[in-house]
Amino acid sequence: MQIRIIKDKIISKLMLVFTLASVSVLLVIGIGLFYRSLPLLQKISFYHLISSSIWKPLKGLFGFFPFIMGTLWVTGIAIIIALPLSLLTAIYIVEYAPAKVRKVLSPFVNLLSGIPPVIFGVWGVLFIIPLIQDHIAPHFVEFSTGYSVLAGGVVLAVMIFPLIVSIISEVLRTIPKELKDASLSLGATQWETIKKVILRKAIPGIIAAVVLAISRAFGETIAVLMVCGNNAVVPHSVFEPGYPLPALIANNYGEMLSIPMYDSALMFAALLLFIIILLFNLISRLILANLERKLSA
Repeated sequence: MQIRIIKDKIISKLMLVFTLASVSVLLVIGIGLFYRSLPLLQKISFYHLISSSIWKPLKGLFGFFPFIMGTLWVTGIAIIIALPLSLLTAIYIVEYAPAKVRKVLSPFVNLLSGIPPVIFGVWGVLFIIPLIQDHIAPHFVEFSTGYSVLAGGVVLAVMIFPLIVSIISEVLRTIPKELKDASLSLGATQWETIKKVILRKAIPGIIAAVVLAISRAFGETIAVLMVCGNNAVVPHSVFEPGYPLPALIANNYGEMLSIPMYDSALMFAALLLFIIILLFNLISRLILANLERKLSA
């Protein structure tokens, strides 16, 4: 009996060690990026770096505001497009689709998540950019090359679509059947039950799915790099090119590092991306905890 207790304590301590080791990776990444960014931060203030729009590495001018806005534009457009489609798809698969249709749709949606990002980028170049350039943009602006934050948002929306659908589908399946039956027995239609009972109960899970999708969208590189235009200016419409932070790092790291401070600037871009994702997740968790507390009350 004593040996079993000792084994149990040893296992619990080992699990604690592995958990702390996993969490410490986040801290190590943050410290490493900060250390590599320090030469730039010692020369230029943090506020000036994130508020300046001038990007001229050869002259030692590093303004990250266009890259921050490019990241936010592309991610925002992706979520606006992907969330409604993903939610409706998940509702159909779980609540409406016959068993045979569900067996076909579910693997197909999961298959989308396994396609390499570069394939999505090629698809965006061949289909989305001509569509925007020739058929959508002429109705709103005089000229657009098609390489824009809209193109990046559309491609990114397709990439995060299977992730959101999979998570929301699992959340909807966890809703107790008794709640649905009670609503239907009171005379509510299936859509009224979904809208007023199921979705209300599933809101925390839906928010969690969106948080995970946005976290992935923030860091997506290759596909977005191929369709965004990569112009270091602040986009003022969806038809203008953008330059997200991941694309900046992927495009330039390993090249032109002989330029003074350039390496530190790219590491600062990675640190900025790290901070944005971390802050977004922390704020989302606080909102989610508050929402769950209100719903439980």
